[in-house]
Amino acid sequence: MENEDFEAFKTSKTIPRVIEEQVLKALSFYPELKETEIHFLFKKKIKGSVMQAQPKISTMFGGKRAYHINISALFQLTNSAIPIHQIPPDIMVGWIGHELGHVMDYENRNTMGMIRFGLGYLFSTRFVKQAERVADTFAVNHGLGRYILKTKHFILDHASLSEKYKQKIARLYLSPDDIVEQVRKLEAEERGNPS
Repeated sequence: MENEDFEAFKTSKTIPRVIEEQVLKALSFYPELKETEIHFLFKKKIKGSVMQAQPKISTMFGGKRAYHINISALFQLTNSAIPIHQIPPDIMVGWIGHELGHVMDYENRNTMGMIRFGLGYLFSTRFVKQAERVADTFAVNHGLGRYILKTKHFILDHASLSEKYKQKIARLYLSPDDIVEQVRKLEAEERGNPS
């Protein structure tokens, strides 16, 4: 992507400088979000997550919807924590790409659909599983498959991450095998050989 394209993305985004490169790389896979207002915000702690995409409440009931992508400032390991921006760049691109998949999903929902989504996410594990898989699928379909795969392996194979968190990821999100299969199907379709 050309520098002027990155500049166009930046006009409607708030991005911490320390992760700007990774955010812009992830955004480059989602040209539809070029003018969508998205604020990438560091938080001290996000309960049970490293990142979360949410609509900005004040924009839910009229006008153009805006979003927050909350990012835990620290990546919590079993016995320590590291600043999130020290995670390998491709892993960050995958993680952010997944969150942008949520934004794509939200963009397809009206206000009542977003309210139902919020309630489902709060009260139904089955709904959470479906929502997370939809976000992964958006990311893979937008060309982020290799980044999503690296992120999954990073989480599931990380010796210093809690087993509880790894089990949550394995239970609710697409598996690495599922992602590989989606990428394979997508590549076959692009070659004109749907399988």
